[in-house]
Amino acid sequence: MNTEIELKLFFQLEQQETLINLLDNLPLSEQQWCRNLSNAYFDTADLQLRRWDMGLRVRGCDGALEQTIKTAGSVVGGIHSRPEFNVDIDKTFPILSLFPEKIWPEQAIISSVQSELTCLFNTDFSRRTWHIYVDKSLIEVALDIGKIEVEIAGERRVEPICELEFELMAGEASSLIKLGLQVAESLPVRLGKASKAQRGYRLASQASPLSLEVLEFISLRPEQDLKQAFITLLATGLERWQLLEAMILESDSTMNIQAPYLCYRLRACIRLLRFTLAQFDLLNGPLTAKFDCIEGHLDFIETSLSCVEILQENSMLIAKLPQHKQLSDLVTVQLQQLSIPQRISMMLQEVSYGSLQLSLVELLFDVKSGQTAIDKTLSLQNFADKVQDRSWLRIVDLMPLNIDLSSADYQTFARALDESVFVGVAYGELYSAKSRDLFRLPWQDLTLGIRTLAAYRQLGELSQQNAIDISQWLTNKEESLLFAMEHSRRIALKNEPYWR
Repeated sequence: MNTEIELKLFFQLEQQETLINLLDNLPLSEQQWCRNLSNAYFDTADLQLRRWDMGLRVRGCDGALEQTIKTAGSVVGGIHSRPEFNVDIDKTFPILSLFPEKIWPEQAIISSVQSELTCLFNTDFSRRTWHIYVDKSLIEVALDIGKIEVEIAGERRVEPICELEFELMAGEASSLIKLGLQVAESLPVRLGKASKAQRGYRLASQASPLSLEVLEFISLRPEQDLKQAFITLLATGLERWQLLEAMILESDSTMNIQAPYLCYRLRACIRLLRFTLAQFDLLNGPLTAKFDCIEGHLDFIETSLSCVEILQENSMLIAKLPQHKQLSDLVTVQLQQLSIPQRISMMLQEVSYGSLQLSLVELLFDVKSGQTAIDKTLSLQNFADKVQDRSWLRIVDLMPLNIDLSSADYQTFARALDESVFVGVAYGELYSAKSRDLFRLPWQDLTLGIRTLAAYRQLGELSQQNAIDISQWLTNKEESLLFAMEHSRRIALKNEPYWR
């Protein structure tokens, strides 16, 4: 048995030659070989192996065949660790009995699984490899270019493979990140979470559509110390970032009305990571610049959310207006003109994007190893109380009880309110659910209200540009919403903070 410990990066095909030149010229780099690998992945019709969290393939290379099964593993901060068993064979169909009996679940009838095996998809790619020494570690780097292919009911589906894998041969896992970061700071890459097998299952329609529940609270426990809490916050943020990125790219072909929400959630995740680093005094100048660069590519989000707010549920926001059809058409065009897929593509082509991901993975492992220290003089509970208090005092200062706020004021304070919500998401699990949720409810209402005010502003701009007179309707709507929001805000400011 071997246990793979590897880091995977995705890149664009046009970067292939640049990558090869970079890897060839790294210190202590030795080019090894370039071969063509053909792989067939097997499972039963009801995906029994997948339900056991196993992946089975037969690989052909230079006339030799090898069957491999990978058992349950883990991914932490982009580092994959998964046990695998390899057996040389002389046929293109796997024989499960050749693997050790101990790997199978108890009471599993392997002969039955064997009889139901079928090939679900194939991956074919050329692999170019290097051995690179980093400090005292030896890393095998594999550059894979090829395709995943499946045929369903006569339909041929193909997805490209452009991957760079760093596998630890000897030494420390931190060396994988160090080498990956060298690459990520030189050309655009992104942290890879999905394996070729996972992507193949998805292409073969043998996996559920990607989904991720909205993050209510991060699972912190009062008995954790600040180091453990930081690791949980950072690891959770990184995992969600990768999943949301994959969901956005999966929807790229259609970019339906849900796309702006996915992009909003991605930005919220990145902001939560930024905010967490700031709270622990780990947000330095280079990291700030990378966060700013990514935020710059997501500056379309407010406009896109306003469009969706107007269009969702058959344009209920404007349904009673005589001009609702004309306005809906104008908003639809505006949403299309934002060119969200192209904007996402440009963001992924930024060196800062993958470099920030790898920098955060490096920080995660540095904190785990103790190379970067986290102050432990405060308990997690006391730390959370202080963070909550600072955030609360900022909101009170921006939104004092004795001043009436306008629509423009609310738009100005939207980010500060977002950051206050992030504090609740990060540390809310440490407090009584009843008092916490009652306190947060009016602030959540205000957040939704700010989004609707932004939609009204969008309608105002569009109507003026197209000589559609809805000014009185807009004034009435804004005044009514502002009245309700001011009522909610004053209730919220008088509520007793749940952390005190």
